[in-house]
Amino acid sequence: MPNDVAIIGVGQSNFVRNYEGSIRELAFEAYREAMQDAGATAKDLDASIICSAPEYDKQRSPSGLIAEYLGLNPQPTFAVESVCSSSTTGLKTAYSLIKSGLHEAVVIIGFQKMSEISSADSQERMGRGADIMWESPFGTTMPAYYAMHARAHFDTFGTTEEDLALIRIKAAKYGQLNEKAVYRKDLPMTKIMESDYVSSPLKRFDCCANADGSSCIILASAKKAKDLSTRPVWIRGIGSATASYSITGRDAYAGLESARLAALQAYEMAAVKPQDIDVAEVHDCFTIAELMAYENLGFAEPGSGVELIRKKETYLEGKIPVNVDGGLLSKGHPIGATGGSQVRTIVQQLRGEAGEIQVPGAKTGLVHNIGGVGIYANVIIMEA
Repeated sequence: MPNDVAIIGVGQSNFVRNYEGSIRELAFEAYREAMQDAGATAKDLDASIICSAPEYDKQRSPSGLIAEYLGLNPQPTFAVESVCSSSTTGLKTAYSLIKSGLHEAVVIIGFQKMSEISSADSQERMGRGADIMWESPFGTTMPAYYAMHARAHFDTFGTTEEDLALIRIKAAKYGQLNEKAVYRKDLPMTKIMESDYVSSPLKRFDCCANADGSSCIILASAKKAKDLSTRPVWIRGIGSATASYSITGRDAYAGLESARLAALQAYEMAAVKPQDIDVAEVHDCFTIAELMAYENLGFAEPGSGVELIRKKETYLEGKIPVNVDGGLLSKGHPIGATGGSQVRTIVQQLRGEAGEIQVPGAKTGLVHNIGGVGIYANVIIMEA
C-alpha cells in the first residue's frame, strides 16, 4: 500500500550497569547500528525523535544535543516521553508524522543513562512516577506497586511464587544467549526462591535491573522504504491506552486494563487475532508483569496465563514464544531505550536474523511496552 510505514533499520547498544561515556556517545552506538542496518545516511532522514525519561537526565533538553551530535541538523527534532514506554510512543509519533505526509523518514532514538544518579535518587524519582500529592509521599516504589498486582493475581487465581519463578528461569535461559544483555547467567529455581524479598511476594530475581543503554529505530514511507531497503518490516497495528495515574482509581488489579485496551486496538487495526502472533516481546519489568501480559494480550484467558509458562508454551518451541531475548529481566531496563530494544528483537525475528533464538517461520510479531504501572500502554504489531 502506498501509505504504509516500514521499519527499515534497528539498532541497540549493549545494556550495561555503568556506561563510561556521555549520553551522546551512548545514543550514537544504537544509531550507528541502525544506520548500517538500513544502509542509510543522515541525508536520508528528515526528522528525529529522542526519547528518555528526563528526570534521569542531567542534560536538560537532550534531544537537541543528540541530534546535533549525530549530524541530524537542521532537520527538526522532537522529544517524546511516557517513562518506560517512551520509545514506542516515539515510534507511534514517527508513524503518524509519516502517515500525515509531513515526513518521509524518521529516526527514533531512545536512551537512558541511569548510572548518572545514585540508586537512592533513582528510587526517589521512580516513586515520583506516582501522584506526588496522594501517593508518592507515602513511600510508594515500583516493586511495591507490582507486588500489589501480584498479590491480587495470587488471591484471585491461585497463582504462586513458584509460577513467577518459572518466568525468571525462562528469562535467564535466553538471556545467556543475548550478548547485549546485562544479566547472562543461568538461574535455578532454588536460587530464585531463596532470594530475599524486595516487596512480598516479589523477590530479588522477580525484578529487572536498572541499566544504561540506547536503542534506535528508523521508519520510512513505503516509497522511501522501497528506495532504501530490501527487507522492510511493516507496521500493521498500533494501539495505545492510559489508566488512572493513581492506582487507587482502578477497578481491578489482577491485570493492566490499559494493556488490554491497547492490544484490542492493535489487533483490530492489523486485522489479526492473538493466535495469529508468531512471536512477542512483552514488558517484563517484573515477573508478574509478563504473566499479566499473557492474559491482557489474549494469549490466555484471565487466570490461565500460568498454564502457558508451566507447559513452556512461551518458550522458543512453544505455541507463542515470548521474550526469547531474555526480556527486561535479563537485558536490563534503560527506561527510554527499552521499547526500541523490544522492537529490534521482533524486527530481527521477522527477518529471520535472530540466530539461536530464531522462531522458525515467524511472520507476525508483537511488542507490548508499558509506562509506569500501566499508566501508559503501547502495543505494536508488525509483519515481514
